[in-house]
Amino acid sequence: MYYSSKPSPDTSYIRPHRRGKHKIFIGMAPGVGKTYKMLEEAHRLKEEGIDVVIGILETHGRKETAEKAIGLEVIPRKTIVVKNVTLAEMDVDAIIARSPQLVLVDELAHTNVPGSPREKRYLDVEVILTAGIDVYSTVNIQHLESLNDLVARITSVVVRERIPDRLLDEANQVVVIDVTPETLEERLREGKIYAPAKIEQSLENFFQRRNLIALRELALREVADTVEEEANSSPSPGQSCSVHERVLVCISTYPNSVQLLRRGARIANYMNARLYAVFVNDPERFLTKEESLHIETCWKLCQEFGGEFFKVSSHNVAKEIANIATELHVTQIVIGESQQSQWRRFFKGSLTQKLMDLIRHQHIDMHIIATDK
Repeated sequence: MYYSSKPSPDTSYIRPHRRGKHKIFIGMAPGVGKTYKMLEEAHRLKEEGIDVVIGILETHGRKETAEKAIGLEVIPRKTIVVKNVTLAEMDVDAIIARSPQLVLVDELAHTNVPGSPREKRYLDVEVILTAGIDVYSTVNIQHLESLNDLVARITSVVVRERIPDRLLDEANQVVVIDVTPETLEERLREGKIYAPAKIEQSLENFFQRRNLIALRELALREVADTVEEEANSSPSPGQSCSVHERVLVCISTYPNSVQLLRRGARIANYMNARLYAVFVNDPERFLTKEESLHIETCWKLCQEFGGEFFKVSSHNVAKEIANIATELHVTQIVIGESQQSQWRRFFKGSLTQKLMDLIRHQHIDMHIIATDK
């Protein structure tokens, strides 16, 4: 149920029973079609009877985008005079007074002009959401705060306008608008993104093919991480969701564990996966000085590979490894072949076999590596 009461000018806004829902359209670069897609969905919702308005729309002279906005109500912008220059920003008060069910807000990372009630547009959006109004917004991946340094290294461009990563975490839905770098280059050359005078300069700088490939990967990975975290926060009983590969290397006191760790690191690097290593020690077994040094070596090597090392104590090694694999949403386990005698494996069962039985229904692949004994 949408809150529709209009506060009087001289009273504070009454907080509604519900907070508005936020849907973010994110892309790798300008021109991928975020705003166009947002407008497309807005028209569909309007046909279904939803009260939709445009809070702020930045067409940047793109004809197709401007035409797509036709038929949608636009809230007039608020004018602000700065040093005798009249500028316009989104009018948050007018939007709340109008109280639509859904408002469209372009360019979430935009910095408002001096003299505005709030410094950033995303802060305006939070006020609108608090008023119980749903928001659709757009943003490019390079505007995420945590990716700022990485984007600068990739593109040699320092992005000044940024949004906190929490906005993606708090959003009800994040949609990546994906096109290939070739398609984006074609749109740029056709004049669908920038004016003709800026095309060649853009192709030689921000829109270089290698930049677009890297930014596209960042956008897809960021949304995949968000989706995975949401899925894993409330999974079905006995299930988890993993869209990224995760490699777990099982470390033992045998010297061949170093070989296993290197193999696991190669697998993780090939799959662009997260690397973990685990050593499970029997609490009743005292490690010798040589064994302790070996485990420490494995721990340091795991860190060098960018992995995370776990040292735990348990009487049931297989069960403990299986539990850790489940908690970390592991997709690949690397373990060495058993070095027990054939008779011991026959009577007690090998660690590998016990572990395979425990993870049988978890969709985890196991790599059993033959190493020097």
